[in-house]
Amino acid sequence: MRSQENPLKLASFLLLTVCVVALLVVTTVRGEEPVSERLVNAANEPENWLTYNGSYESWRYSKLDQISRHNVKKLIPVWSFQPGIVDGGLQATPIVVDGVMYLTSSLNRVFAIDAATGKKIWQYYHEIGEFPSLYGTWNRGVAVGHGLVFMGTADNYLVALDAGSGREVWKVEIENGGQCGCGITGAPLLVKDKVIIGVNGGDSAHRGYLNAFDAKTGRHVWRFWTIPGPGEPGNESWKGDSWKYGGGSTWLTGSYDSDLNLLYWGVGNPAADFYGEDREGDNLYTESIIALDPDTGKLIWYYQQIPHDVWDFDSGYEIVLLDLPYEGKKRKLIVTPHKSGYVWVLDRTNGEFLNAWSLVENTNWIEGIDRKGRLIGRNEPVVGEYKLLCPGITGGRQWNHGAYSPKTGWFYSTALEWCQQIKAFPEKAREGMSFFGGEFKLVPPPKEEAHSHLSAYDPVTGEHFWRYKSKYPLLASQLVTAGDLLFTGDAEGEFLALDTETGQRLWSFQTGSGHRGSPITYSVNGKQYVATPSGWGSAVAGLLPQLWPETEYFQSGATLFVFSLANFGVSNEVRSE
Repeated sequence: MRSQENPLKLASFLLLTVCVVALLVVTTVRGEEPVSERLVNAANEPENWLTYNGSYESWRYSKLDQISRHNVKKLIPVWSFQPGIVDGGLQATPIVVDGVMYLTSSLNRVFAIDAATGKKIWQYYHEIGEFPSLYGTWNRGVAVGHGLVFMGTADNYLVALDAGSGREVWKVEIENGGQCGCGITGAPLLVKDKVIIGVNGGDSAHRGYLNAFDAKTGRHVWRFWTIPGPGEPGNESWKGDSWKYGGGSTWLTGSYDSDLNLLYWGVGNPAADFYGEDREGDNLYTESIIALDPDTGKLIWYYQQIPHDVWDFDSGYEIVLLDLPYEGKKRKLIVTPHKSGYVWVLDRTNGEFLNAWSLVENTNWIEGIDRKGRLIGRNEPVVGEYKLLCPGITGGRQWNHGAYSPKTGWFYSTALEWCQQIKAFPEKAREGMSFFGGEFKLVPPPKEEAHSHLSAYDPVTGEHFWRYKSKYPLLASQLVTAGDLLFTGDAEGEFLALDTETGQRLWSFQTGSGHRGSPITYSVNGKQYVATPSGWGSAVAGLLPQLWPETEYFQSGATLFVFSLANFGVSNEVRSE
């Protein structure tokens, strides 16, 4: 006998099925992230923060101006999020796409969060295997696109997660982190259908590279070796077999020019860091800006800032793309700060040197840089005896990123005024092990106390317009907005808002722990928010007690704070330029 379905029961089942399918569609759409065109035009979606530096141009600027110099005093915390682990602080840049925030923390944890309420949507914990303890487990962010979230890990994996659910879609091991002394702490960059990811390990006996993977499948597409092998152009710049373990990491995130179809990336120091006699030569392509074809990984041009570096001065910092006049003619420029405390200005179409200017006042590692880009008066470490060199190994600037405002036309950056006593010595390369070739201790500059400052500069000439000084190193990134505000954090836990035109401190909030990460801004349903990671830590922070003993007791932490205007209403309707 054939069974008869109850019509009401069947209707209820169909309604439930439709609701479940609709929920899945909504979840998927909510998790569907930007594809190539959205990323190219990211600056025109100020309600989102679509990629690590806010846009491919790496300005860290937002057109949002609901929060402005006129009302910033009304800024209040509206929610916070703790990832549940404190290891090296919280160094990430959150990504926001259509109301969903993606945040990473140490130990390679990823969280999807409702960007308006702070409610956790999903979480993913990567189980870390062998990793180089020299670099820690901190993580600086993800890339999002093609419905996926991409993260590099401390033990040298690249992981792709479903953006809607956090489910692991694919995972590839790039190299055994314990053996190579390398891993990933930087955020990937998504360019078209490829995930571009760098690697640390420049202070280990390791040969650096940059990789590209197919975003949807994880298939390896290309690898660019930052140190050429035998028979390749540039290998002659290395003595003997030193190219096999010469460093050249790619540990921070690069930039991309879609019109030129060029990928720009910074390559770090050679190894050993301070002892260079075993690697005589210019040591290409360490200490260089490289321009690659992102489709093939082919080198288009390079510019080496420091041939034969013996100071551990990385070229891995942000690469800011600007179209500005230079000597009366509009040029496509790169403006890129450097750990040495100098800023280089290049033509990004061909790598031509245009200018270099200094962020710091205390510098003696060279006498200067001439009009052709050549280093004048190199002052190198000495084998077997200490020598005063400025700035210190921790740099005239740290990796935390500056920002550019098209409203003022200025570039904003921190700088660090400190020095070091350094001694070089021979050291044998051991695979995967630290490879410094020297030792150092931080000391104050000869004529003043060690300190830090944040300044506004003409990005081409280096002329500076205002300066905000700090007793302790400023180790957080900057964010600038169309509301004439600059946001950043300090070592004592203050989250600050400065006037972009004057440098005047307009507002602050004590977060309870120092700042090492990167603030962002976004909007949801017409309401602008500012988010900042708070959490003191990392290897550099661990060196500060040499100069400031009290910093040994600065609180560590890991909390994301999110702010908006009090009494938000229609009069505060979000606008963008």
